Amino acid sequence: MKSDQTPPKNIESSDPLFHIEDSNLRNKLLNTPREVQEYISSLCGQVKDLSKIGAALSAERNLPKLLEMILEEARHFTNADGGTLYMMSDDEKSMRFEIVQTDSLNIRMGGTSSKTIDWYPVRLFQQDGKPNHAMVSAHVALTGEVVNIPDVYDVEGFDFTGTRAFDNKTGYRSKSMLVVPMRNHEDEIIGVLQLLNAIDPISKESIPFSQSDQELIISLASQAAIAVTNTRLIHDLEQLLESFIQVIAAAIDEKSPYTGGHIERVAKLTLMIAETVNGINYGSYASLNMNDDEIRELRIAAWMHDIGKITTPEYVVDKSTKLETIYDRINTIKTRFEILKKDARIELLEHKLRIAEGKSLEDIGAPEENYRARITAIEENLAFLEKANIGGEFMEQKKQERVNSIGEEKIELNRQPMNLLSEDEIKNLCIPKGTLTDKERRIINNHVVMTIKMLEKLPYPKKLRRVAEYAGGHHEKLDGTGYPNGLADDQLSPQARIMALADIFEALTARDRPYKKGKTLSEAMRIMGFMAKDRHIDPELFKIFVKEKLYMKYAEEYMDPSQIDDVDPDIGQ
Repeated sequence: MKSDQTPPKNIESSDPLFHIEDSNLRNKLLNTPREVQEYISSLCGQVKDLSKIGAALSAERNLPKLLEMILEEARHFTNADGGTLYMMSDDEKSMRFEIVQTDSLNIRMGGTSSKTIDWYPVRLFQQDGKPNHAMVSAHVALTGEVVNIPDVYDVEGFDFTGTRAFDNKTGYRSKSMLVVPMRNHEDEIIGVLQLLNAIDPISKESIPFSQSDQELIISLASQAAIAVTNTRLIHDLEQLLESFIQVIAAAIDEKSPYTGGHIERVAKLTLMIAETVNGINYGSYASLNMNDDEIRELRIAAWMHDIGKITTPEYVVDKSTKLETIYDRINTIKTRFEILKKDARIELLEHKLRIAEGKSLEDIGAPEENYRARITAIEENLAFLEKANIGGEFMEQKKQERVNSIGEEKIELNRQPMNLLSEDEIKNLCIPKGTLTDKERRIINNHVVMTIKMLEKLPYPKKLRRVAEYAGGHHEKLDGTGYPNGLADDQLSPQARIMALADIFEALTARDRPYKKGKTLSEAMRIMGFMAKDRHIDPELFKIFVKEKLYMKYAEEYMDPSQIDDVDPDIGQ
């Protein structure tokens, strides 16, 4: 049987049959007494309202707001002046107050209101372990029974001492009460809905809750319990996911003693920038407004941005000097220099012996001077190599040539002549910047490729579908010279740009890197200013970073006081 979607236009909202959408049923009811029409129309209206409320409850994901909505709708259905919503504690030994409302006293506590509830929870068991059936809300939570009381001042079996004390203090008169368990789809009681003082719409007096009120609230409480359980389940799964992600991130940081905390700091700075960008009303980012889901998506991407490092060899991640592999090979080179010193000493002694035997006419003072000069040269060359091994911002070509010259010197080891430095040692010592060779740098850079591959394999829900994109873009540059994909300006999302800025600033200021000390605030900001001009980072985003003094907010929390100095306020502008 097909029914109309809406009542005919000639049916007014005051008509008893207004809520009847089925035209055939409505026509049949036209000849029934008006009282029957009103009753059936009222029932249809209630069913319709319950359906709407059920849909609204299912859609709401903010738990405090959801709980508040449940109590308000229950009060609306029964025209109750007040009500309390209790939720079961995790150990199921007590119930905490979640929402408290009383219209006539203008009381709004818990939920989205600014007033928190600091009342003691309702204990379900007494100190001796016996069930607490004296408190009506506890009794309902323990038994699952519905309690409908016409007048709380005229009832036996329950203790309303607290209610009377409240009335004496406020001048209120508590009377009718309806207490209903909130039972979810797994037949668990997760809370209790307590309504107070049903109000007659005509006399405005408190009246008992009717049987129809009771049945309606039982249905509502059941829907509410399922909605709360689903919301909690979704929230718990989200928390589990984020906690798992943070555990992985911490494990990656712990893989290297020199990068501990890097991922966490980048994630915190990324969110700091994103939340600031969300609140500005100037510049090209004024229109960007990320919602809660988008912020969460970015937060997860930030925590996962270095997950690919789990595949990076530790000797590369931890390479604190140019010659480091399993150990620092500078120590092997020092041994060779000791051989040079030994050879110089032997040469001196042999020369002296020849003089003593009259086999040499050279002045006896000359061998000593030559020896001292030789030892000085050996020690200077070793000191130079030790310094070169540390790495730094830039190694001049002349210094690289000196490394080559030193390396060509000959020594004899195990009666075999060899160069003082091997080809690989010379190659590493001549690294112009930092401590990594080109090959090792490619290995490090490959962590981004692995990050993207790993993250793209995960079955994300729709709201997290861009996690891999954001996490994999933190080494890209606006001019297209970044890696791994060489993405250009129009291919980079605002979120990826934010992460790139955060990652670079953290790397410049970090004081736990083995190959460099953390830069001062002014040094880091000056370098980033040049990067913004070269479009290696987003210039507009950097302007916000400077104007809103996000660098200082970060520095005060994560940088050593000795690194914090004055920054040019016009940098990057």
